[in-house]
Amino acid sequence: MNLNLQPEILENETVKLVPLQETDFENLFEVASDPLIWEQHPNKNRYEREVFLNFFEGAIESKGAFLIIDKTTNEVAGSTRFYDYEPENKSVFIGYTFYGRKFWGTGFNAQVKKMMLDYAFQAVDKVQFHIGAENFRSQKAIEKLGAIKIDEQEVAYYNEPSRHNFVYEIFKGCEL
Repeated sequence: MNLNLQPEILENETVKLVPLQETDFENLFEVASDPLIWEQHPNKNRYEREVFLNFFEGAIESKGAFLIIDKTTNEVAGSTRFYDYEPENKSVFIGYTFYGRKFWGTGFNAQVKKMMLDYAFQAVDKVQFHIGAENFRSQKAIEKLGAIKIDEQEVAYYNEPSRHNFVYEIFKGCEL
């Protein structure tokens, strides 16, 4: 089975992931324009409109990005995506994830990752994550899900300079 990087909808009782559309820019930028979201991220000025526009264009072109919606309020919570799918290695990355601060510590990230992992593991055996070397919040969050740090790499985001990242990995069958 091949992995469709952007299925129609992934959802549970409280969270819905819908394919990111060009028309989502303003609503998503409203969430992303908070500098504190990006303070531990490798690109700390992504809250600036032009920098975020570049990020958003990369998300659209990836054809694997999602808008994260809180189903209880219909509010945009953030964005995430699948990328770097390698069918021959039965692997895919999940990343480029961010949430508005009101969603931090609410369990949203764990719910989103679980939905994405459950979906991905229908077609792959391992899922990997690039996480900025100084992004301690994201490192802790992904470790709580059972991912293990396996490498360090320089990663060049879409039209941005390369940044130092850790690579985490989780295998199919690991307890979530």
